[in-house]
Amino acid sequence: MRVRKAVFPAAGWGTRFLPATKAQPKEMLPLVDKPVIQYAVEEAVAAGIEQVIIITSGTKRAIEDHFDQSLELERLLEERGDIERLRQVRRISDLAQIAYVRQKEQLGLGHAVLMAKELVGHEPFAVLLSDDVVIGEPPCIGQLIHAYHRTHASVVAVEHVPLEETRRYGVIGGAPAEGDHGGRLWRVDKVVEKPDPEDAPSDLAIIGRYVLTPKIFDKLEQTQRGAGGEIQLTDAIEALMDEQEVYGYAFEGTRYDAGTTMGWLKASVELALERPDLGTEFGAYLRTLDAR
Repeated sequence: MRVRKAVFPAAGWGTRFLPATKAQPKEMLPLVDKPVIQYAVEEAVAAGIEQVIIITSGTKRAIEDHFDQSLELERLLEERGDIERLRQVRRISDLAQIAYVRQKEQLGLGHAVLMAKELVGHEPFAVLLSDDVVIGEPPCIGQLIHAYHRTHASVVAVEHVPLEETRRYGVIGGAPAEGDHGGRLWRVDKVVEKPDPEDAPSDLAIIGRYVLTPKIFDKLEQTQRGAGGEIQLTDAIEALMDEQEVYGYAFEGTRYDAGTTMGWLKASVELALERPDLGTEFGAYLRTLDAR
């Protein structure tokens, strides 16, 4: 079965970015000139996703406005003859079919994913956390979808991290999958949420890209609150392994952790340097800072 739908949890408070996120969603913070969440939506669309499901809260209206039409702005740009910006604005609202679900209580990532159950239905689906900005070709979530079609099982994106950072992630244990997968596919036999380095089963950390079978909803409904008093998606994935295989895929591409201030700053700089219209001038400016 094709993976046609993608879930984007976006209901959190974004406290790491206060006071900037006091009145605007962290997902709308700009990386160069696009909000963080748009990078993830564009990644999903490039991988063939047809329906985007964004899990929001009452404070996230700006996300809905961003992906909606803005007839007044379009009319203004058209009257000015600013065709390039008009094209960019219209493209945002035409990216995909987008639906919104309100998460009334922020009870963790697992709970946010569970909110999409009715819209996802009985088919495999993707989950993208917009805090993780992944630049790669093919798109990261597309790589996971390809792995899903080979394994017919849930697949999570993983990358090697320093052991001292394992307490920030869900970490998998397992072994390389049989067959020629370029050494990137791992059969998972354990998932531990935010382990101390001495307790981590490996240095392979789960990052914010998943392709999951609909059975995960049953497991989420049965999952008790875990670390932080929240319903953890990793706990449900571990329960899923009792009935279905789960794989980890070491994706190709560059990941920026835009959910932290330093990660957001690094992403802003590096993405600006890669832009044909900005990179040369911006790089020259950065070199002047070295000389100070």
